[in-house]
Parts: sequence; structure tokens; C-alpha cells
Amino acid sequence: MHTRAMIAYVRAGSRRPRYYANDHSRDVLDIAPVEMVVTDARAQAMTLDGAGFTLILHRSAVADFADRAEVEARYRPEIVELVTALSGADLVLVNSPGIVRFSERSPHSGLLDNSRPARFAHVDVSDATAAAFAHRAAPPGRPLARFAHYNIWRAISAPPQDVPLAVCDARTVTAPDLIAADAVFDSPGEPEWSFEGLVLAHAPGHRWHWFPDMHREEALIFKTHDSEAGRAHCVPHVAFDNSACAAHAPPRASIEMRALAMWFA
Repeated sequence: MHTRAMIAYVRAGSRRPRYYANDHSRDVLDIAPVEMVVTDARAQAMTLDGAGFTLILHRSAVADFADRAEVEARYRPEIVELVTALSGADLVLVNSPGIVRFSERSPHSGLLDNSRPARFAHVDVSDATAAAFAHRAAPPGRPLARFAHYNIWRAISAPPQDVPLAVCDARTVTAPDLIAADAVFDSPGEPEWSFEGLVLAHAPGHRWHWFPDMHREEALIFKTHDSEAGRAHCVPHVAFDNSACAAHAPPRASIEMRALAMWFA
């Protein structure tokens, strides 16, 4: 099954792109939407080392994903166990708290830190950022042979999702499509900080996919970086409007975790 959706690409310009977690009025992004085919990937065999993403059944013991303490106590170790099993890495770290997001129809959207959907095509970390994070996290005296960053995305509202997530097959993305940008975290009452991420310029060959009607016992795992050549390198992703979703459907709520996997020499 296919759908068509406007994918918010970014056009390269004279100013370095910059985007903020909360105050999007300060974003420096030349958005250039392009209508693209988005394919239902449920019937396709997508792998982490091929397309760079996969959907799996994964039951969590978390009762309330909005409870940060419960997410920290229960979900973080679940994600470590999950990514370790999928990757075979020597060490897996979850390097950020759970990020809960809500579609704009929800009264919660924008009330929490970094809680709006990501509306432009991007990759969480650039190669330089991914390497810096990995080398900073590696235990002393254990040289890295490989490292990979993963995003684990779960819908926590009932299906269908009014603003689902689309992921781009890593095999259809080339280096010129990726534009370095500053991801700025402007949490209220805290000093701003940033690192380098990537935004995506349009290319006709991009192949976009989604998983309709996700539920709480499914997890979408995709790579945002892999240091080893020959494997899927990174997966651009973006929230898009599901035109087939009825107006009375519940607003999307989701949680994502970001994990770093390391293999040692």
C-alpha cells in the first residue's frame, strides 16, 4: 500500500541551518516540501544493516510512558537489552531520557520540553557528532572497532496515527543529500547547548516508508549512524500528515529513546 505525503526537505542556502527543540520561530531552515510516495513497509523485509530500519514486536513493562521516573527505571534497561540483542554489540548505552512527543492536535504538544513532532527531514547526529559521542562514552582503555547510534520510536497512543513517522531507506541516501546543521536544545530555565545534526535535501531517488497503525507493543528501530562501511549508514526521518486519518482519531503520542552501541577491538 502506498500513500503520498508532503516531505519537508531543506534547501541549502548561504546560512548554516539551525533548528531549536522548542522555539521554532528561531529556526534557520529553508523548507522545500516535495510530494513523495511513502510505502507501507509492513509486508517488506527491512533490516537494520540493509535499509537501516526495522519494526519488531516488543512488549514493555512500562505502564505510563509519560512518567519519567518509570521510563528511567524500566524502559531504559529494556531498550539496552533490546538493542544489545539486535546488534550483538559489546556495550549499549541509552544516552538520553525518553523524548515524548505529541501531534499538534494534542493539548500536550509543545507543553513539555522538545514535545512537538519533527516536521522536517533530518538525521539526529552528523558523523562528527556520532564519533564524538562514541569516543566520549567508550570505557578507558577499550579501543572502539565500531559504533552505531539507534533511535527507538514507539507510538503510545491508539492507532491510527494522525502524524506518523516516515523513514528513508538508507540505501537511497547519498552524502550530497545531507546538510550539516546545528541542533539547539533550549530547555526552559537551562543554558542552551547544541551539537551538529543533519538535514536532508531532496533527491528523486529517495524511497520513503512508514508503518501504519502502530501500537504500544511495536517498536520502530532505525540507525542514525553506523561507523562500519558496508552497512546502512543513516536513516533520515520526518513526521508527516496522514491524510487518510479521520479527524476524530486520537492525536499521536510517541516516545523515542536514543541508544549507542559499541564494539571493541
